[in-house]
Amino acid sequence: MRHRVKKAILNRPADQRKALMRNLLTSLFLTGQLTTTDAKAKALVSAADKLISLVKKKDEMNAIRELKKVLYTKESQRKALDFIKNTKRTSGFVRKTRIGYRDGDAALKIKVELISE
Repeated sequence: MRHRVKKAILNRPADQRKALMRNLLTSLFLTGQLTTTDAKAKALVSAADKLISLVKKKDEMNAIRELKKVLYTKESQRKALDFIKNTKRTSGFVRKTRIGYRDGDAALKIKVELISE
């Protein structure tokens, strides 16, 4: 039974799912926005909010260590740390916007962006 289990499986084994989330998070912090499908966007928003909330609570050295566990490139780690330091928000760091349907399979496309207010 799957009572109250909210993990997105994304039709992948656990190692591929972890790598996918790390790639999406790295791209999100590098560019500030990205376009993906609805299911991946839901999982990405959840993962990004959890990562940002976790890093906000840590001091700078431990924050860098937490980011290194998840993000692939040093540039994305630096941009993520700058974003987290400069934001005054306590939650809702990521915005999802529907942008239409993908040609070919008609999957719903979502634009995911960091909110920098």
